[in-house]
Amino acid sequence: MLAPNVVHLDPAPVVFEEMLRGWATQQRSRFLAEATVTQRLRLTRRLAEFSGLYPWQWTPAEGEAFIAHLRGGDRPLALSTARAYEVDLRMFCEYLLDARYGWASLCVDRFGMAPQQVFHQDNSVIHVEDYEGDPSRRPLTYDELQALFDAADGRAEQIRARGVKGALSALRDAAMLKLTYAFGLRRREVAMLDLVDVRSNPKAPQFGRCGMVMVRYGKASRGGPPRRRTVLLVPEMDWMVPVVKHWLHEVRPALGPGKHPALWVTERRGRVSTRLVNEAFVAAKKAAGLDPALDPHCLRHSYVTHLVEFDYPVKFVQDQVGHKFASTTAIYTGVSNEYRNQLLQRALQDRLGRMWEA
Repeated sequence: MLAPNVVHLDPAPVVFEEMLRGWATQQRSRFLAEATVTQRLRLTRRLAEFSGLYPWQWTPAEGEAFIAHLRGGDRPLALSTARAYEVDLRMFCEYLLDARYGWASLCVDRFGMAPQQVFHQDNSVIHVEDYEGDPSRRPLTYDELQALFDAADGRAEQIRARGVKGALSALRDAAMLKLTYAFGLRRREVAMLDLVDVRSNPKAPQFGRCGMVMVRYGKASRGGPPRRRTVLLVPEMDWMVPVVKHWLHEVRPALGPGKHPALWVTERRGRVSTRLVNEAFVAAKKAAGLDPALDPHCLRHSYVTHLVEFDYPVKFVQDQVGHKFASTTAIYTGVSNEYRNQLLQRALQDRLGRMWEA
């Protein structure tokens, strides 16, 4: 990465920048997302700024002090985020230590010291649980869902009553949140839907055009393209059919989207963003008086949980939400005590028969 026969007055920052450029090139060659590459470079710069040292001067003490610093303050680092940071910095050090790239020998020649690994088994976060995410990300109860959707619908009515702009956007937000739950979608998946992605299901003609949703921007594996899947509308969610019809035939045309392909459009005739999906959920959540810790992903958790409570096979639920492993689907599931008691009663009746009924 360094030009030969060039002498720099201050070689240390130049070498550091070329290290980062080389690491970025390596990651891009693996087809990693640009956002991932940018975040890792930013993290590496943060450690350099925090320590006041260059990578060939880092020791495990600098890495430990950096993570300890991030754990403090008003917004302490989450456990899963700390592990991700340590993994990213460990990969950067592995890149520097790889003899195929020659950075270690270059550092010895120019600075008299070689890079070393700053995170190892004894100073890294240990993975002891299957799930270490935010415990507040939980399924909503049926009453909470109803309150959320009622509040979303109510916002449109309140705006219309005041005679100000925004009623159409509020109607869009209400329909968008309902579809997010009814098909168990992620924020980006729902924001990236096009009109052609909402389709009829030949096996369920009673649902009309709302029989299935084609997800083309599913969560990608590392270095891979977005995963695709088809999500079928289940009979328990058939209340979604009139919601989609109302949006497609009455509300969306009133926004004047022209030939824009997006399913969800803004008043400026553009595609909604994931941030807008989040803002729609927050506004409805506040209006409904729900737990402030809830986020839009709770709708996906609710979808998985409720399909399980509707007695759909786990494999069907797994395919609907696009999970690669059944263990991931299990993490999303948080069935109610009422459902578990029903299962218990059913099992007792099957086992004991009339003795239990008596």
